[in-house]
Amino acid sequence: MARYDVGLAQRMCLNRCDVVNGQNSPAERSRGLAGPVTTVLLIVAIIDLSSCAIKPIPLTTDEVQSRVKEDRAVLTKEQEPVSGPIDLYEAMARALKYNLDARVELMHKMLAQTQLDLSHYAMLPRLAANAGFDGRSNYSGGQARSLITGQQQIQPFTSSEKNVFSSDLSLSWNVLDFGLSYIRAKQAADDVLIAEEERRRVANRVMQDVRSAYWRAVSAERILPSLKMLDEWVKEALEKAQAIQDEKLSTPLVPLQYRLDLLNTQRYIQQLFRELLTAKLQLAALINLPPGQEQQMRLMVPEREGGTLNLPPDITALEERALEARPELRMIDYRRRINARETKAAILEALPSLNLQFGGNWNSNSFLFYQNWAALAARSSWNLLSLFRYPARAKTIEAQDKVLHTQNLALTMAIMSQVHVSIAQVAQAKRETSTAKLYHDTQSQISEQTRLGWRIGRQSEQAVLRERVNQVSAQLRYDAMESELQVAWAMLLAAVGEDVLPNDLKREQTVSELALELRTRWAKSKDSLK
Repeated sequence: MARYDVGLAQRMCLNRCDVVNGQNSPAERSRGLAGPVTTVLLIVAIIDLSSCAIKPIPLTTDEVQSRVKEDRAVLTKEQEPVSGPIDLYEAMARALKYNLDARVELMHKMLAQTQLDLSHYAMLPRLAANAGFDGRSNYSGGQARSLITGQQQIQPFTSSEKNVFSSDLSLSWNVLDFGLSYIRAKQAADDVLIAEEERRRVANRVMQDVRSAYWRAVSAERILPSLKMLDEWVKEALEKAQAIQDEKLSTPLVPLQYRLDLLNTQRYIQQLFRELLTAKLQLAALINLPPGQEQQMRLMVPEREGGTLNLPPDITALEERALEARPELRMIDYRRRINARETKAAILEALPSLNLQFGGNWNSNSFLFYQNWAALAARSSWNLLSLFRYPARAKTIEAQDKVLHTQNLALTMAIMSQVHVSIAQVAQAKRETSTAKLYHDTQSQISEQTRLGWRIGRQSEQAVLRERVNQVSAQLRYDAMESELQVAWAMLLAAVGEDVLPNDLKREQTVSELALELRTRWAKSKDSLK
């Protein structure tokens, strides 16, 4: 009872000391905290309500129109203007520099290179600068009580100011993170090589599309004027046939058969016209010319190279070169190397980590004996559950390697088949090109003889029209077969991995410089397969 009275007296004395020293009692301190706590809860409630009031806002018409205007301005920005006739190699050079598909792959490579540069910084130590402020409405304090007697040993005290500023600059380095970052950087380097192989694969495809579209556009430029003239000629002949039928100058069956032959000729002319009408548009899209400029684009007739493209005798050597140089197989090789490094990363993640830290600190608390000090620390941690996760991770990596290996085998068989198919296509295209040339020359002679016979009255106008249309068709077929032959040869080069692209497609290269390099590499490719 006496001990209880003593404790009560001590607490009453402590309360009196708080009043004298301007301090609040525990109850008053609790009431003093109610105000800030209420304010904080009110702010949190307002933020929560405002977040619930967010609604989806669709794009406005002005925003869409602004985007369209910016996109149209960027499409052909910084392109060299067309100053004269465009030959085949200038068209391919423009496609490599300005075609959007090729530029997308170039951007992918640049992104992979940027990610590789960024991964280098992950291997550096962490240097962190921190600054802070801690404030409160009253002093933080404490009491001391004996564990034996339960009595208060000293008066309530404080060792911190109400408002304290602090800052520190620390350098930390995690040894395990350094090892993982090094492996990730090596994988990022392989990603750069994968992006380069993909870019060259897409560039080769674009060049093949340009070669085919260019020959079609050349045929259209040479043949469309003749088709228009023939179409007008057929219309006039149809009007004459209708007049003969109306005047009944012959039996009804003769003018009707004549009209039917003319209509068949007109239908064939319109079919050819439809096939060639969009040829320049397709070529302009590949070389990224603005829509509407294809009509002013003038083209040069490419050289016919059917007699200079000779097949190599040893197909086995071509297969070996294809399996060594094809970008698709190289991409799988890089992916398998990335997957192999993932095994090392999984092993490192299962090991304990060691973190080393050194830094300087400052604190404005005047109660501290030293307000500036340096700190050293070394800590090690180990996630023991990572040991149980490693077997499943290893099985996943092994399964991924098996998938890549199977893809490699499938691509190997496909590439070997592509080599044989490409050789057969080149051989067949050479035969068809030779036949198309002979057919064109023969048809030209027939057309000329028919025209001469019509002048002296031995041939009908219908025969002249028919042979002239056949001549245009033969010219178109000859151009198409020459295009198919060159495309087949380009596909053979791509099948064996012989790249006619420059080693480094620099954005600073002019169109004429790139076109000259493409022409030189194409000429060398004829001897590269021998």
